[in-house]
Amino acid sequence: MKKKKKNLNELINKLDVLTSTYSQSSYEAENIKTEKNEILRQKSEIEKKNQELMREHKYLKEKIDSLKKEVNQQSAMEDKFNQDIEELSQETENLVSEIEKWQT
Repeated sequence: MKKKKKNLNELINKLDVLTSTYSQSSYEAENIKTEKNEILRQKSEIEKKNQELMREHKYLKEKIDSLKKEVNQQSAMEDKFNQDIEELSQETENLVSEIEKWQT
């Protein structure tokens, strides 16, 4: 992107030099100025779109990070829940064993 921007700026500078150094018809000079203005307009539009894309990229990256964090939290909660279930299951088995011992 920086290389393209540099090349575009060099082209604009060359257009400036052309209009100021060569004696040419006013029609040709006007065409060069028009072309230069069009390039500057396009450059401005591209820079604006680039800024919008960078903002959107930042927003999406933050959103992805937030979703990853949420998934990790839910996964940790799921692991804790499964561990609690396993502990309750083990306690239930122990209680059943104790009850069976008392009944015999």
